[in-house]
Amino acid sequence: MMPAADSMRASAPRVGFLGTGRIGLIRMRSLVEDGLVVPAMISDPSPAMVDAARALAPDALVAASLDEMLEHDLDGLVIATPSALHAEQSIRALERGLAVFCQKPLGRTQSEVASVVAAARQANRVLGVDLSYRHTEGMRRIRDLVQSGALGEVFAADLVFHNAYGPDKPWFFDKALSGGGCVMDLGVHLVDLALWTLGFPDVTSVTGHLFSRGAPIARDGDTVEDFATATLTLATGTVVRISCSWHLHAGRDAVIGADFYGTKGGASIANVRGSFLDFSAYHHSGTSSVALSEPPDAWPGRAATAWASQLRAGGRFDAAAEDFTIVADVLDRIYAR
Repeated sequence: MMPAADSMRASAPRVGFLGTGRIGLIRMRSLVEDGLVVPAMISDPSPAMVDAARALAPDALVAASLDEMLEHDLDGLVIATPSALHAEQSIRALERGLAVFCQKPLGRTQSEVASVVAAARQANRVLGVDLSYRHTEGMRRIRDLVQSGALGEVFAADLVFHNAYGPDKPWFFDKALSGGGCVMDLGVHLVDLALWTLGFPDVTSVTGHLFSRGAPIARDGDTVEDFATATLTLATGTVVRISCSWHLHAGRDAVIGADFYGTKGGASIANVRGSFLDFSAYHHSGTSSVALSEPPDAWPGRAATAWASQLRAGGRFDAAAEDFTIVADVLDRIYAR
């Protein structure tokens, strides 16, 4: 049976969940709890992960593969599979008329990402990517300050994401499968946050330095980096510096933050006491600071629910998806591709 996306239901759209591991399950829970979609199908190679998903959606059908899912009556697909599969799976779903929400990265290269965006445009279906840190209350407030001109001309920004741990799956360390190391895993958030906050100005130059176990490595080589720094110079003259890592000796679980410096003020967001979930954000003027947001903030599922809201409203292509290609291009330039 072909998907029913061309006659989108006025009620909650029927969505399939391809991959229900830790990340996939978190996104599924957000969508189910908000009641924005009907969880109609589940597929995961792990029986335990299928069971966990069925605990959230006991009426969902279990599919053996993406092929089987595409034969059913679905409006959208949520993808949380290994990175090497994202682009192909997204394109196949879009070509069948399904809207897609994909775990980051959408593709391993700019070319893969551009192909997915083109498929979404051709199918006229909404495409979402789990660039979830955009949806923290602190980053929303900082972006509002920047876009309103309250900080004046933003001339510099520093963003970091250091993780005391590393991935637990071998494919992350195979560049052909992952597309890259900590830059692809964590740096994608930093590049996206910087450009999204600043309104996606042109990036005129990119330089980068990659390391593995403390030793410099070739940016275009096969070794996967576990520490990286990069500098982006924007057409506006703004200089953006990013740094990210796995397994960093930082004295806490994670160091995550962003600082924006303007001619009239500054703004910053930082994780609290090493938390991956709790953030505080501030607006700075001289030596004074005003709080913009404090924990708690239930942000992790907001990217998925924003996509689901668009799907429920008709699910048509959103030109903001073109920004995914811009971010992927910067990552390619960090890797000297």
